[in-house]
Amino acid sequence: MAINKEDLISENTILYVDQVRKSYGKKRVLKNMSFSIERGKIVGFLGPNGCGKTTLVKLINGLIPVTDGVIMVGGNRIGKETKAIISYLPERTYLNNWMRVKDILDFFEDLFEDFDRHRAELMFSDMKIDLDEKLKNLSKGTKEKVQLVLVMSRQAELYILDEPTTGLHFEDINILLGVLQKLVDKGNTVIVIEHNLDVIKVADYLIDMGPEGGKGGGQLLTCGTPEEVALSDKGYTPAFVREELGLK
Repeated sequence: MAINKEDLISENTILYVDQVRKSYGKKRVLKNMSFSIERGKIVGFLGPNGCGKTTLVKLINGLIPVTDGVIMVGGNRIGKETKAIISYLPERTYLNNWMRVKDILDFFEDLFEDFDRHRAELMFSDMKIDLDEKLKNLSKGTKEKVQLVLVMSRQAELYILDEPTTGLHFEDINILLGVLQKLVDKGNTVIVIEHNLDVIKVADYLIDMGPEGGKGGGQLLTCGTPEEVALSDKGYTPAFVREELGLK
């Protein structure tokens, strides 16, 4: 996971971040972020609230511009080519309340050539979501489930999920974990911003940001396997990971 400039031309590197900084005026949100991610992995982005995790994934998605540095996805700089292979779950729901669930399926099927309607319908069935129900009649948690299913039903190469377990019950989380594993088994990559222990435990790699939120954040503290992150003495995450792994 540590930065290696030779990985820039490797076919196995899905995400390359080199000396990335993001500022809003005099406010520095990200400070010299550098790492790379290989294909076929589940990667957890960790760190306190406000440390820059969501800003980083917005940069990767091309939603906001990089101040300095380079981000490449699948060997391309952020642009039309990279957006076509990323499926992104933002932290907030963006769907229209007047639509029925099946109307949203029609919309996504028209919008994305890689949308797998059959996969979506199976997941809706597993989560007991009625396709004829209007979004305005669904609870906040169920709306978030609908959005998650839509994102996970694209045949992308890189899935980026910002707090995907919000609104999910234990059974739904197990369904999500099963879908994530199937995706990486096919060589896809999943980046997850998450605090849920069940999701963190299945991650192949962790990227820890911090050490604090706000002005005290925006730094890459440690990246590696959960065991490697647990050995770090930087920030608060290693102690949390050690406890979860049963390490002293």
